[in-house]
Amino acid sequence: MKIVAIVMTFNEEIHIKRCLEKLQGIATDILLIDSFSTDKTVEIANSLGAKVLQNTWVNYSQQFQYGMQNLPADTDWVMRIDADEYLSDDFAIDIKEKLSSLSTDITGIYCSLRRVFLGKIIQHGAVNIKMLRLWRHGYGKMETRWMDEHIQLTGNTATFRGYIIDHNLNSLTWWVNKHNNYSSREVVDILNKKYGLITTSGLSMKAPFGVKRFIKENIYNKLPCGIRAFFYFCFRYIFAGGFLDGFAGLAFHFLQGFWYRFLVDAKLYEVEMYKKVNNESIAISIEKVLGIKL
Repeated sequence: MKIVAIVMTFNEEIHIKRCLEKLQGIATDILLIDSFSTDKTVEIANSLGAKVLQNTWVNYSQQFQYGMQNLPADTDWVMRIDADEYLSDDFAIDIKEKLSSLSTDITGIYCSLRRVFLGKIIQHGAVNIKMLRLWRHGYGKMETRWMDEHIQLTGNTATFRGYIIDHNLNSLTWWVNKHNNYSSREVVDILNKKYGLITTSGLSMKAPFGVKRFIKENIYNKLPCGIRAFFYFCFRYIFAGGFLDGFAGLAFHFLQGFWYRFLVDAKLYEVEMYKKVNNESIAISIEKVLGIKL
């Protein structure tokens, strides 16, 4: 049984060794899709036996699709894992012991995701989510989106114990810059939903993230800009118990649940205002304000 893990990288030398070592004995092949790193990412990956392909970055969706197009023909299962993530021991054990004995109608495996922020695992605040990160080759395809892309799966699923741990070792300044870029891409997806700029695919309502996205697009995004970010923070930090994680929980939910969501709203407003004031198309307005060319 061949399990191929696809890992996308750009300057991940502080993470890649940890990620790949945790995959040893689980993934039979590791396919690294690198966006022309300038540090030692590729050198470290090669030393650990990964196959490295380099491809110009556009967005996560297109980069991962490139990886899927270059899978070995005899691949049985595909795993998606980010360079700053790694497998928990019990998830790895379940893959070893259960995967080969699953019935053929099971085409995807869900696991939990745990985030580490300011050195603490965030356990409260509606953050304990299930992720589809392992699926049979040929039964899953990547959504066409600029942000928050997921696998569209044909078939039934199972859930394994354990989780994937998202533990980025970079500074908080790096995290803020990363989410600043994320916010621009999310604005593109919101405007695409409104104006129909590019053809995209979507998730089934049967998928956990399909329900979450439906709520986001049809309820959250219809609330007033700015105010909705405050409501969302209050839900996560107060009503969903985010405060139980102490200062790390406060920082995470304020930055990721309020600051980031408010930044998305502010950029959305900025693009719409540019379009109105300059009488430009929405595509040109996105390029001028966000620097993203569709």
